[in-house]
Amino acid sequence: MSIQLVGCVAALVLVACGGSGPSPAVSPPNDAQKATAPATFSEQVTLGQTLYGQHCANCHGASGQGTGDAPAVVGLDKGALPLDPPSSAKFRKSQFKTVADIADFVVKNMPPNKGGSLSTEDYLAILAFDLKANGIDLGDKKLDLALASTLDVPRK
Repeated sequence: MSIQLVGCVAALVLVACGGSGPSPAVSPPNDAQKATAPATFSEQVTLGQTLYGQHCANCHGASGQGTGDAPAVVGLDKGALPLDPPSSAKFRKSQFKTVADIADFVVKNMPPNKGGSLSTEDYLAILAFDLKANGIDLGDKKLDLALASTLDVPRK
């Protein structure tokens, strides 16, 4: 089942800078991560808002609008997260067809020079926050890598 996203972010926050490969490397959660891992999309969004502020807003802007240092991750209808990497992209070399494509890029490359420094759960929480900021609500589903691979990034 494919869910058309109607206004993505970041994923998609971390995403706009570039991307590669179909699925991010996944590290198994440790006991502490399991105890605090969000159980729902809503919980992921709440955690993702905090994490976005800590790790992404400095470059991508408080609202995901982009800055001189990093592209917008909110506002697909205004050109955020285009299918093809922009010619000016420093890191991104592949297309963003699905949310999983964005997740893969983010895990490997974000924050800049610190790719892979967050847990998979944290990256997914940031992506959930970005999706919600773009008007996308997954309801009772929890965003995971399998679901992300079925979510097409909407294009105008």
